Amino acid sequence: MKLKDKVCIVTGAASGIGNAIAHRYASEGAKVAIADLNIDAAQKAADDITARFGTAALAIAMDVTSEEQVNAGVQHVIDAWGGVDVLVSNAGIQIVNPLENFAFADWKKMLAIHLDGAFLTSKAVLPHMYAKGSGSIIFMGSVHSKEASPLKSAYVTAKHGLLGLARVIAKEGGARGVRSNVICPGFVRTPLVDKQIPEQARELGISEEEVVRKVMLGQTVDGEFTTVDDIAEVALFFAAFETNALTGQSLVASHGWFME
Repeated sequence: MKLKDKVCIVTGAASGIGNAIAHRYASEGAKVAIADLNIDAAQKAADDITARFGTAALAIAMDVTSEEQVNAGVQHVIDAWGGVDVLVSNAGIQIVNPLENFAFADWKKMLAIHLDGAFLTSKAVLPHMYAKGSGSIIFMGSVHSKEASPLKSAYVTAKHGLLGLARVIAKEGGARGVRSNVICPGFVRTPLVDKQIPEQARELGISEEEVVRKVMLGQTVDGEFTTVDDIAEVALFFAAFETNALTGQSLVASHGWFME
């Protein structure tokens, strides 16, 4: 039980990668707060975790771009469980468009969810981690934290930015026992990715099958999607690692889509 009685907050955890991480943490004995815009789906996920693993789970309504909601959500967790050991800042969306057609409102929305969300949730949990002298902050980056793709100016910019924020937190938090790292998945077959397939086919003038085969998986070593379970294992690795030997780092899990 690598996370026995650890208190973990996972944003965007009602579905997709965040949901898989929350379940994996619970399977290792963690208490898990499911923070999501969709409170009904979050409650369903929390109930499922409690039923399957017998561990405590909370559903938290949270818009990660709202400082008020983030602070209230984190305080709810503190009031319930007395502290926080792990934050996974996972909430995210995707909007694709050529730069010249990219609406400024969409640009701001993308950066707010990915970067402001990471900043606000980190800011809210850090005092509690510092108080106990330990903690792990994990950002959900992407292969696009390392590489660019057409049509994704805001997403690539935001995911690159998470690397910098994680490194600053690692520098500031190291002396107080707080680690910060970034997971960089390749294409994971989630609703977010499924939504991109027809959008990219339309913008690139190719078939949906070509989007999957050439754009999404063409650079992998085996033509396979990364899975939510793959990413959950990386998230467990970062959360359970106990020393500052592993901080300020990023780990790419992409079937070789990107190699460092």
